[in-house]
Amino acid sequence: MSADAHSSNGASAEQEPLRLGGMALRNGLLIHGPTSWAVAARADDGTIQVASGPKPSITRGRLGSVPLLRGPLRLAEAFAVSARLPFEDRAVIGAMLASAGASGALRRMGTASVRRETAIAVLGALPALTALRDPDLAAYHGVEHKAIGGYEQGRDPAEVPKEHERCGSNLVAPMVALSITGQVLVERLARRPGPILRAGAAIACLGAAVELFAYAERNPESAVGRAVHGSGHEIQRRVSTREPTAEQMEVGKAALDEILRAEST
Repeated sequence: MSADAHSSNGASAEQEPLRLGGMALRNGLLIHGPTSWAVAARADDGTIQVASGPKPSITRGRLGSVPLLRGPLRLAEAFAVSARLPFEDRAVIGAMLASAGASGALRRMGTASVRRETAIAVLGALPALTALRDPDLAAYHGVEHKAIGGYEQGRDPAEVPKEHERCGSNLVAPMVALSITGQVLVERLARRPGPILRAGAAIACLGAAVELFAYAERNPESAVGRAVHGSGHEIQRRVSTREPTAEQMEVGKAALDEILRAEST
């Protein structure tokens, strides 16, 4: 997509581009904007199917501005518009069940420690790593970044890197570090921490990770910004994205065109 196409799609030099997010699917791409969502997918017959609709709002009102709570709410809002989650195959479901079982067994063994919580965090990443073994899913993750990055920069998406500074991979390092710290503190401070207390700590840690993510975006040259973006960039470069084909990029363009159309109506 050229700079001219970028302008005609609704982001000119005089107009700030929409803030877009996305989710890679096994056969396409979901993009969500401020008020709408759009999805494009490659059907079995080779055609591209497109759909869109209004985005459910969870973050409007007072709750959407409460620190530590607004982050999890925004993530929930993004997942609420998912047309087809990438974790639908038997291998991923099996990895999720195995991860949950092993994590539960580890928690019942001995007292809390950084080593134990690190092992649990690694187990928690297994389902995502299993899903990303699918080269199409990793490629459509690259399509997501290139389509949105091209739109934001007014460039041909094919020329944009497959890594993006707002990718959820930037949450991984702070979320793991804070989760380990939070769960260790819960067990050290409470005699018998139950699931409610653990869940509360997990939500608080997720909220804190999102706040760090937002701070890094506002201050990319700070030490926090470099650490967050550096770790996220490496995860994207090495694991979670692949260079897409021209046919996959065509699907990404269809999703981008549809979200811009939906947001303009």
